[in-house]
Amino acid sequence: MIIALASPRIASSLDDGLEKIRLLLAEASSQGAEIACFPEAYLPGLRGQDFDVPEFDAESEQRALRTVAQWARACGIAVILGMENISGAGRRIASFVIDAGGEIRGYQTKNQLDPSEDRFYVPGNVRRIFEINGLRFGISICHEGWRYPETVRWAAVRGAKVVFHPQHTGSDREGIRLTEWGEVEAPYYEKAMMCRSIENTIYFASVNYAMRFQESATSIIDPSGECRAYLPYGEAGVLVREINLDEATGLLAARYAPERYADAQEA
Repeated sequence: MIIALASPRIASSLDDGLEKIRLLLAEASSQGAEIACFPEAYLPGLRGQDFDVPEFDAESEQRALRTVAQWARACGIAVILGMENISGAGRRIASFVIDAGGEIRGYQTKNQLDPSEDRFYVPGNVRRIFEINGLRFGISICHEGWRYPETVRWAAVRGAKVVFHPQHTGSDREGIRLTEWGEVEAPYYEKAMMCRSIENTIYFASVNYAMRFQESATSIIDPSGECRAYLPYGEAGVLVREINLDEATGLLAARYAPERYADAQEA
């Protein structure tokens, strides 16, 4: 299967974000991708960072979903769309799954929030597995994939061949400029990508915003923990690669034995 990771620059408005999505979807489709994943909360943007986030309400959410669903159908490509979800409990971070026919298949919420996000969002409480064109996959959103590896294993033990990882890591204003993938002195994020793939024997596909000071690259990691491809730091674009699903055996995830973790009982 050919997958795409779409890394746009920060959107200045909802319409600007939608236009960036349209262009990257068309590019991914032209290269034969069957599914394209966008970063965390790309519409309207992740709150609490060093950029302004446009207004976004339930009407905006529905408008964005309708628009992207139309483009998915027109381009013949499935989409994992990082968005805010306005729920009765509050504002949530979610990734919506839209198939190539424009049908919304569901969404995965971010259930493990970074502590800094507590003032902006409420967590979800359900995990889901999705299937598109024979590809069984899960979604672990940013902090979940970095700090809560069990969110990735949850999908892997249920047969996911790929876990998509929409994220936001870095800044457009200040920070370090990375030049080499996985370098020793860099933040730990890319090392964590390797762990999530190799500890489950699956593909891990992580997609970041395009920022001047990214702390991790948009990357595809194979089941052996090797980085198959990544986008250059700071460059907007779409990473399109064919992956061999037979390599994603899930062997190590399948050997997970939760019954061996029972608390010891006093005699």
